[in-house]
Amino acid sequence: MAIIFYLIASNDKKIRFYDNFIRFSSTNPVILQSDYSKNISETLIMKLKFALFVCLLLSGFTGISQKRIIPGAERMDQYLPLLKGKNVAIFANPSSMVGNTSLVDTLLKRGVKIIRIFGPEHGFKGTADAGEKVGNSIDPKTGIEVVSLYGKHNKPDAQDLKGVDVMIFDIQDVGVRFYTYINSMQRYLEAALENSVPLIILDRPNPNGFYVDGPVLNLKYKSGIGLQPIPIVYGLTLGEYALMLAGEKWLTPAANEKYAYYQHAKKTVDSPFHLLVIKNANYDHNSKYHLPIKPSPNLPDIQSIYLYPSTCFFEGTTLSEGRGTDLPFQVFGAPSLPKNLYSFIPHPTEGAKSSKHYGEVCYGWNLSGTPEQVLKKTDRRIQLKWLLKAYQLFPNKDSFFIVPKSGNMEQSFFDKLAGNNELWQQIKNGVSEKDIRKSWEPELNNYKKIRKKYLLYKDFDS
Repeated sequence: MAIIFYLIASNDKKIRFYDNFIRFSSTNPVILQSDYSKNISETLIMKLKFALFVCLLLSGFTGISQKRIIPGAERMDQYLPLLKGKNVAIFANPSSMVGNTSLVDTLLKRGVKIIRIFGPEHGFKGTADAGEKVGNSIDPKTGIEVVSLYGKHNKPDAQDLKGVDVMIFDIQDVGVRFYTYINSMQRYLEAALENSVPLIILDRPNPNGFYVDGPVLNLKYKSGIGLQPIPIVYGLTLGEYALMLAGEKWLTPAANEKYAYYQHAKKTVDSPFHLLVIKNANYDHNSKYHLPIKPSPNLPDIQSIYLYPSTCFFEGTTLSEGRGTDLPFQVFGAPSLPKNLYSFIPHPTEGAKSSKHYGEVCYGWNLSGTPEQVLKKTDRRIQLKWLLKAYQLFPNKDSFFIVPKSGNMEQSFFDKLAGNNELWQQIKNGVSEKDIRKSWEPELNNYKKIRKKYLLYKDFDS
């Protein structure tokens, strides 16, 4: 990476500097001089050389020449030979890219025979609303059958996998428990094991993989947005998470039994692997990875992704979480909050055709900013202060949380998000953020010990 220093007038001599500059890289420092200046003092040259030396030295500590993170899908030499002569099924969406080309198109161009595509929530094309039903279809570009695995049919069955020799999973996750792609991956893994079809997981970086936080899910509250006893921010890539699911025996009994068998089964030419994770290159759990493409309609940028673990709680309240705006999960509010707060009006958009308070002026908060500013606001933890403040200012507190028709909060969407029935009561009873966080610690610490066993990359605290 080149760094450019523009020179200004020096006190050593009266020198005309118009476009003189010094450019350097870690391998080839070069001093360039324009025709406008011919009279540079020796003292100034010495100062420039010293500044160059300091900057080169600092670059070694600040990671200026940091290597590009390479997702598993781009490491084709690691898995392409395993697909030769095989019938392949791929679980994919618009985030499944190899450079600027979709994984499906990339593999087809290399002669891989893809006979089926599976799609998650939001569909293979990635344009459906959250929770919207997506049916099966034929991809018009490739003519390949696309099977939706979101809704009642959320797992490939024997018919879906008929004729399939190898399954591939390649989806960009965001490292948050209630983001449904981890559940899709679990069911896909179970189907692979239950039907004895080898599975390759093309790992991708976790953009929230540099910390672990939040309440651990109580299995009493498991749902489509939470299946396993993990915290909201679980600090694993999908490849690592798959190994944890299998290693902790969190899959179906049939899948657990088959995985245990495979641990000791002899590998053959036809079955050289059963579960294979193609790792990311140049990635670890200290990495701050900016996604090249949005993973779903309402997480358009890294700022929304950073804030999502904290502000998605508002989905279980009567406040708008910013769907239908340009800043989903970065703005939140309601018409009844004080009118001196930040205001916005949500409207129906693609991927957010229906939500709360469309066409109404909402008052609340705007947490947007540069990626660095937003990252500083989150401070490597789930921030409850925004939820607590919104509840404090909300005039009719009995209608703050969305109560199900049964009147039983244990069946509420908020409890599904939190993974317990305690958080909403703690908020209602005025428990401090510090004490709420303290109540998470025993189970959170236990999860952290389990997590360590399945890391494929250097951890953030090592």
